Amino acid sequence: SGPRCPVCTEPWVSPRLLPCLHSLCAPCLRRLGPLGEAGRAAPPRRVLCPVCDSEVTLPPGGVAHLTPDYLALSRGRAAAESPSVSGCDLCADGAAARRCLTCGADLCLFCCQAHRRQKKTASHAVTELENTKDCNQARKPLFCPSHPTEELRLFCEQCDQPVCRDCVVDRHRHHPYDFTGNVIHRHGDALRELLKGTQQHMGTLEDVLGQIDDMGSAVHSRTEAVATEICLFASGYVKAIEEHRDQLLKQLEDLKVQKENLLHLQKAQLQQLLLDMRTGVEFTEHLLMSGSDLEILITKGVVASRLAKLNSVAYSTRPSVDDRIQFFPRERAGQCCGYEVFGAILNKVVDPARCTLHGEDLHRARQNQLTGFTLLCNDTMGERMGRGGEAVRVTITHKEKRDCAVKPTVCDNGDGTYHISYSPEEPGLYAVCVFVKGQHVQGSPFSLMVKNKFREHQGVFHCCTFCSSGGQKAARCACGGTMPGGYQGCGHGHKGHPGCPHWSCCGQVKESSECLGGPPSDTSQRSLLRTVAL
Repeated sequence: SGPRCPVCTEPWVSPRLLPCLHSLCAPCLRRLGPLGEAGRAAPPRRVLCPVCDSEVTLPPGGVAHLTPDYLALSRGRAAAESPSVSGCDLCADGAAARRCLTCGADLCLFCCQAHRRQKKTASHAVTELENTKDCNQARKPLFCPSHPTEELRLFCEQCDQPVCRDCVVDRHRHHPYDFTGNVIHRHGDALRELLKGTQQHMGTLEDVLGQIDDMGSAVHSRTEAVATEICLFASGYVKAIEEHRDQLLKQLEDLKVQKENLLHLQKAQLQQLLLDMRTGVEFTEHLLMSGSDLEILITKGVVASRLAKLNSVAYSTRPSVDDRIQFFPRERAGQCCGYEVFGAILNKVVDPARCTLHGEDLHRARQNQLTGFTLLCNDTMGERMGRGGEAVRVTITHKEKRDCAVKPTVCDNGDGTYHISYSPEEPGLYAVCVFVKGQHVQGSPFSLMVKNKFREHQGVFHCCTFCSSGGQKAARCACGGTMPGGYQGCGHGHKGHPGCPHWSCCGQVKESSECLGGPPSDTSQRSLLRTVAL
């Protein structure tokens, strides 16, 4: 800040430091209107900084409890005095060459000698008056607001503020404190560390802004290149193609404007962040270089808060859009003035919320059997993408056994569809999630029930041993059983020949299993059609 208030442009009157590190006169601050809806109590009071438009919150005590900006006040006094050499405070004739640290008075060489000869002032400490930080630190002492006659020489560690001798025996009794000269190095080093982090962020932001400018040029160059392709393609046609060309150019311009608007928005946000950081850095650097110990200690709380807030702001280190704009001259573009035209700008973006799942076995499967379903990708208008290459991810997790998961296989068909196949090893209820670009598709997540598999009988299928063996009494059943005797067989009435008692466990009847005795009875037919789950 300069020697004048940025709002009223008048010399400083009790300047106060806002959390955004901009200083304003106390009267100007009191004239700022509060933010929020009318009639609503919104303590603490919030205002907009008229310099950077940042929303800042005033302390509960209002403007009077904001941090005083003694640095701005001293600059204002310095600007009002001689720009080169100040005058002697005693004789007002000679040029000041020394300063009495006890009295706080600037003295010329003659008055300095007299000052040392006088009995009352002979013990005062006098230092050289030079245009350095040491000179600035030797300014007139700052006095306690609560005890105007006491100089601020101590620093209360608990309250994090400079105090006087009376303060430490009054409101700050039992608080740990030390002389300002003993604590300035520690607090100054903390500010320098914060400053270093902010400076690193500034370098990164400048690089990102450079990338954004380069990307803007790339988008513009790519736009011009695509426009040239479109013009060359459309030159072979007459009225219909010329109209089609104009439509393509308008679509391209809209796409360019959309991308540039996104880049401009990101650029404006990052420029504002960079401006805020530069303000904080410049203020902090000036404070550390030119401020006295007390000024640094008085201001360091709000400065550290501002730098920490700026350092915590999240921002993208890459441009928000890319320059992928492609023109496909062989793409069918429909009818234009009654003619079929070709050439289109394909800028379809897949919309996960419009992608659908298809398949008969979408919600059921068998243990250790390969099954699957199909994912159909659509764009924001609900139209099929017509091309592959999307980032598709599928997870299949057992709902009861969290460590039990199925690894699916995703096959890109290249036409906007994806086939997902899997083979679950454990039965039970599973949760299936299908993601496109990290987002759930329509119908995801959904439940999948995996049932135990059926084991088909692997023996020879027949209605009875007698018929299958061609009428041999010593035949054995294919399931391993023997014929225990009996003459009822399979219902065909094979008198004198034993039947097979195992016909009900021999599995399904195949068409090739013919009975030598003709069609079986109704009872045998019903038994043979049963499927046994082993």
